[in-house]
Amino acid sequence: MTNPILKDSIIVADSVDKIYPNGCHALKKVSLNIKKGEVVVIIGPSGSGKSTFLRTLNQLETISDGTIHIDDINLTHKETNINKVREEVGMVFQSFNLFPHKTALGNVMLSPMKVLKKSAKEAEAEAKDLMAKVGLADRMNNYPSHLSGGQQQRVAIARALAMSPKIMLFDEPTSALDPEMVGEVLDVMKSLAGGGMTMVVVTHEMGFAREVADRVVFMEDGELVFEETPDRFFESDNQRLQRFLGQVL
Repeated sequence: MTNPILKDSIIVADSVDKIYPNGCHALKKVSLNIKKGEVVVIIGPSGSGKSTFLRTLNQLETISDGTIHIDDINLTHKETNINKVREEVGMVFQSFNLFPHKTALGNVMLSPMKVLKKSAKEAEAEAKDLMAKVGLADRMNNYPSHLSGGQQQRVAIARALAMSPKIMLFDEPTSALDPEMVGEVLDVMKSLAGGGMTMVVVTHEMGFAREVADRVVFMEDGELVFEETPDRFFESDNQRLQRFLGQVL
């Protein structure tokens, strides 16, 4: 019989612990369920475990205890093909990690051709559509060195979308950008959210959290301290949360 929590949620993290070999207890019994099409924003101070937790959702970080299910697949089961799961979980990092010797279009085409075995013609057609979707139809033949940071991050988003993921993970995608470039990346993310993409976003952009998130999660010292809808979240009297918000707002 299917666990009703697994049936209703596309991401189920249950009592996730992460202890590094040096003894650092990065995650402490973190549990979080995310439904299909939901946008969950994770905030918290540096070192709170939020990026570590995000990376466990595609097993870029292995866990010490607990379980994580993605679309009913147990990521920690020894027979799980984690590379197959990763095809459906796109991730965008702080750094853009684009191949400098390939054009923007070439960067977006690469994974569908290598991993999904699509033809160059099919991959190119889909990549052009995605470049237009992120507002870069006129930059597809540019190399990364000729793109601004905001443009490179939008290419990175298009590259992740090229795998047709069910889930998108964003690890502080605007933190490396100049302030004037932040808006263009957030606009693309807002568009994705509006289109029904399941998204988990680690960010310090409180305006984005207020406007786009279905739920906001606060982490501190490796613990999931508090979660709520944005309107209730920012009005909460939780002392740990308010102490943090007082420093960043």
